[in-house]
Amino acid sequence: MQTILKPLALTGALILAAFFSPAQEADAVIKKVKDKLATVKDYQADGIMKTDVSFIKIPESKVVIYYKHPDKFRVKKQDGIAIVPKGGSNVNLGSLFVNDNYTAVPAGKNTLAGVAVSVIKLLPLDEKSDVVVATLYIDETQSLIRKAVITSRSGGTYEMEMTYGKYSNWGLPDKVVFSFNTKDYKLPKGLAFDYDMGEKPQAASTDKEQKGKLEISYSNYAVNKGIADSVFK
Repeated sequence: MQTILKPLALTGALILAAFFSPAQEADAVIKKVKDKLATVKDYQADGIMKTDVSFIKIPESKVVIYYKHPDKFRVKKQDGIAIVPKGGSNVNLGSLFVNDNYTAVPAGKNTLAGVAVSVIKLLPLDEKSDVVVATLYIDETQSLIRKAVITSRSGGTYEMEMTYGKYSNWGLPDKVVFSFNTKDYKLPKGLAFDYDMGEKPQAASTDKEQKGKLEISYSNYAVNKGIADSVFK
């Protein structure tokens, strides 16, 4: 009987190992990304913001971007108007990992711009979380998030694609491109100030999806130099 039970026990152990191994690998990948992003306690950067939304015209703007761990984020235009994109706290994706209150689920492999990535879904365990699910496309070689598709309760589903350069060691992008469905996505109230400079926006059509895009190109990062909380008020 013992001779029979031992192979059965071994088989069961192998099945459990095969089941848990992918989940453990996903946790390990997320931890490396989280650890890299955690090295950034704050930053200030210059930026150029471009907005492409079919039913409004918004000029290209020079901005200054501020971030402070864990989730303070602010974009200020030269004229002093503050703009915080919906989901803006996730512009620095470290805010997704403020705590460990999520489950990481492996979702296969893919390729983005010739770079092999692992696809991992983050499922928040807090039922009050605004984020419903975040699908991350991670470059394991450099522990960088190349793309994120985030479904939120307040802003629908939007995508973020990151391009990296000289600040990749910090996990900070040179460019972030947001793509969103204008029917679901609420534009920042601060953008209303731009309407007075030109045409009034036409109402978005509700009978079909319209895509919008917001692009921020970063330069001149100042990392971990200290930023006062008053900047975010």
